[in-house]
Amino acid sequence: MPKISNKGQQMPESPIRKLVPYSEIAKKKGTKVYHLNIGQPDIKTPEVAMNSIKNIDIKVLEYSHSAGFESYRRKLAEYYQKHGLPINIEDIIITTGGSEALLFAMGSTMDSDDEIIIPEPFYANYNGFSTASGVKVVPVISTIDEGFALPPIADFEKLITPNTKAILICNPGNPTGYLYSKEEIYQLAELVKKYDLFLIADEVYREFIYDGDHHFSVMNVPGIEQNAIMIDSVSKRYSMCGARIGCIVSKNKEVMAAAMKFAQARLSPPTFAQIASEAALETPQSYFDEVITEYKDRRDTLITELNQIDGVKVATPKGAFYCIAKLPVKNADDFAQWLLESFDFNGETVMVAPAAGFYSSPNVGLDEVRIAYVLKKEDLIKSVRILKEALKVYHQ
Repeated sequence: MPKISNKGQQMPESPIRKLVPYSEIAKKKGTKVYHLNIGQPDIKTPEVAMNSIKNIDIKVLEYSHSAGFESYRRKLAEYYQKHGLPINIEDIIITTGGSEALLFAMGSTMDSDDEIIIPEPFYANYNGFSTASGVKVVPVISTIDEGFALPPIADFEKLITPNTKAILICNPGNPTGYLYSKEEIYQLAELVKKYDLFLIADEVYREFIYDGDHHFSVMNVPGIEQNAIMIDSVSKRYSMCGARIGCIVSKNKEVMAAAMKFAQARLSPPTFAQIASEAALETPQSYFDEVITEYKDRRDTLITELNQIDGVKVATPKGAFYCIAKLPVKNADDFAQWLLESFDFNGETVMVAPAAGFYSSPNVGLDEVRIAYVLKKEDLIKSVRILKEALKVYHQ
């Protein structure tokens, strides 16, 4: 029998989706499952985006330009400029989700066995993208005790080798919700300049900032125009996860020329989704104001409820809509599966994402889970109550 590739064997499972079969079985048994495992917002997609594809009159569903519609890229550049980012149309390539943008970034800047330093815990698919690209992830650990703040620059510096090509951050972070400060971004900027590295910033949650804080982009740092690469997406901003539209942004013309070759190889991003994404740029500010207020209320509710459970430790997120919770269990993978297979509270249970999959270091985060607060407050309160009861039974 032919064998699959080593790369296929090494490709990690998604900690976010690997428990789906157990969830499906639980639902078939009649158990209601509250999904805290996945960042799928329940906020309605802006009507202006939905109407753009409802009312469209197209005779032929054509390819777009490999870089995406020119009209969309132009309006997107204007959107960024309005928010203080010095980005022009030639700095943007539209991609099939932020995922493809990350693959383009890695493919354009790194060869097999090159290294990328990433503060962990990090978005689980960074492991998958790196494996697919033949790139080695070198983790630098941030901790719940420090609120998942940027590790000391000295910790980064001692990991740099001749094979190091880039540092990758997610700001604000998935799965931690940590928001890097302007000072922390400048520290990283100095480091990548010193060692001539790329600084790749996944900024797809830039609009989700709380407590009066402000997002500071790598695109705003003078002097690293040739180092900085920004990743963005419509998925979270407009609650359009299924559109699969993102972009790679950089002032480095060589990077963008290389990324363009990858873009040409996959032909073009999806047409309907680009139409909806372009229309979404007309979304009024009131939409975002309401969304931020709602998510802040959800965050505050979730953190308050979690802090009432004995043995649970949680860092308060400053952005995005996730938090990492440290549970009084030895193996969160086992606990998360048990929640779906063997437990219900009044016919209901919860689905969480075991956090070990958000690390590349072995045996780290084994007692942690990621929780996405993408449900309404009443459901979050119910979910934490279920979690509290589950922990009692699980320990018995």
